[in-house]
Amino acid sequence: MEQLKQLIYTGEFKPGERLNEAALALRMGTSRGPIREAVRVLAGLGIVTAVPNRGVYVRQLTLREALELYELRALVFGYAAERACDHMTQEHRQHCESLLTAMDQACDAGEGSAYYELNLQFHALIMQLSNNRRAQQAYDDYVKELHLVRRRYFNAPGNMRRSNVEHRAIFDAIVGNNAARARAAAERHVQAGRLRLMEFFEEPLPAGS
Repeated sequence: MEQLKQLIYTGEFKPGERLNEAALALRMGTSRGPIREAVRVLAGLGIVTAVPNRGVYVRQLTLREALELYELRALVFGYAAERACDHMTQEHRQHCESLLTAMDQACDAGEGSAYYELNLQFHALIMQLSNNRRAQQAYDDYVKELHLVRRRYFNAPGNMRRSNVEHRAIFDAIVGNNAARARAAAERHVQAGRLRLMEFFEEPLPAGS
C-alpha cells in the first residue's frame, strides 16, 4: 500500500488517472490480491475513487472542495492551538522546537518532501495537544483528502520558509500561553496555505464560490 501511495503522491499517477490492477501487480512483483487490498485502503483514505463498472481512479479534488476543506481545517486547527496552551509540557516544547529546526534545515536543503512530512508531524502534535480526539479525527480526515494537492506546492522554497515562519508564530503564542493569539495565528496559517494552494491550482475557481 505504501509503495502505491508514494507513486501517487510523487505524481507517477496523476489525478483522474485510472489504475490498472494487473499492470500494478506486474510492476510491483505481486499478485492482484495485495493490490486490491491496497486500493481498498487508499479508497478509505480518499486517495483513490472506485467508479462502478469503470475501475479505480486517482482522486481528483476540485478547487471548490479543496477550499471548503481549508475553511474547516482553519477552524479546527485554530481550536487546537488555543487548547494546546493548557497542555504544552517541556517535552512537547522540545519536540516542537526540534521539528521547527528540522523544517528550517529542509528549507535550506530544498527538500520539499522532507519538509512536507515534518510539517505533518508539527500539525499532528498541535492537534494532539488539543486533548480532543474528535477534533484530531476530523482534522486528520481533512488532511488526508488534501494530500494530493498540497504535496504539489510544498517543493517551492519560498512557500516552505513562509510556512515555517507561521509555525513559529503559533509555537511562540502557545509557549507564551496566549490562547487568543495562538488561535488567530493557527487560523491565519491555514488560510495562508489556502492562498498558496490557489496560486498553484490549475483549475479556476467557479463563479459564485
